[in-house]
Amino acid sequence: QKVLVESWGGSVEAGGSLRLSCRANGFYWAPDCMAWFRQVPGKEREAVAAHNTFSTTYYSVPVEGRFTISRDRSEFVLYLQMMGLKIEDTAMYFCAARTDRYCYSDTFAKAEEFPYWGQGTQVNVSS
Repeated sequence: QKVLVESWGGSVEAGGSLRLSCRANGFYWAPDCMAWFRQVPGKEREAVAAHNTFSTTYYSVPVEGRFTISRDRSEFVLYLQMMGLKIEDTAMYFCAARTDRYCYSDTFAKAEEFPYWGQGTQVNVSS
């Protein structure tokens, strides 16, 4: 069974840093594209960043320059290094994956393109 397991959310003051991780379990090959989305109650899920195998990355405008997405050498573990956190970064963060193709600039932000999702990890940023 293909499962994504996120970890290392938490609470931090504005300006601080956190690193999220997501492990892809049960996948025979490393997912072609893995991504982070976030969601706050009452709003749609929004893309944060995406990472293809062989390192192509995409970022949403609100996080570009502050967040870094990466994978470990196995390509089965996804990270999101978040720096300069702002109160508006508070959200539930979800890991997503697809195995049918890479992400591209016009697809990485589309949640419906990803068939595999983690359970989410909460990030709270306070003033």
